[in-house]
Amino acid sequence: MSANSWDDYAEGWDSNSDVVTYAERALQALNEAIDCTDARILDFGCGTGLLTERLSARAGSIVALDPSEKMISVLNAKQLDNVATIQSELTRELIERNEHLQTRFDVIVASSALAFVPDYRETLQLLTELLTDNGRLVQWDWLKEADDGGSGFSREDIANAFGQAGLADIRVTVPFSLDAGGGSMDVVMGIGTKTR
Repeated sequence: MSANSWDDYAEGWDSNSDVVTYAERALQALNEAIDCTDARILDFGCGTGLLTERLSARAGSIVALDPSEKMISVLNAKQLDNVATIQSELTRELIERNEHLQTRFDVIVASSALAFVPDYRETLQLLTELLTDNGRLVQWDWLKEADDGGSGFSREDIANAFGQAGLADIRVTVPFSLDAGGGSMDVVMGIGTKTR
């Protein structure tokens, strides 16, 4: 989806109970895996900042990045003191010129965002470069089986791509499911650590 089509969802996003539940469960899974107290965090594909807002209470600072102008404006209206926003796609040029990306991050979170980037592996490479040594990258997306052609990621997709991006200590789990359309959809979570 383009940034403009995400703009269409911005106004009602925070009142969508499924989206709110997803953010709450993602945060719970993150808290069980990583201590984010005082961490410098990048929320990649932050949308309206449902996860950003929940993380801001414990984080040292957060940079929230999203290409959708309207999603970012909803987040900006929340006036979170320790959150800076960037309305853009992630590119090497952005990393080189944006002041908020000059200092590396302890934790990068990408909640239901990496399925929408033009090149998953290239984006993972850029995100990995933005991590401090021993920094962690955390991804949540819909789980698909390895041979399924649908959207989302298999455990193998994430493990292989994280490894190719130079991440280590890779863990891929299914921390929660959400009821959707009469069925249940599993959410896959990948965590990798930058060790070099």
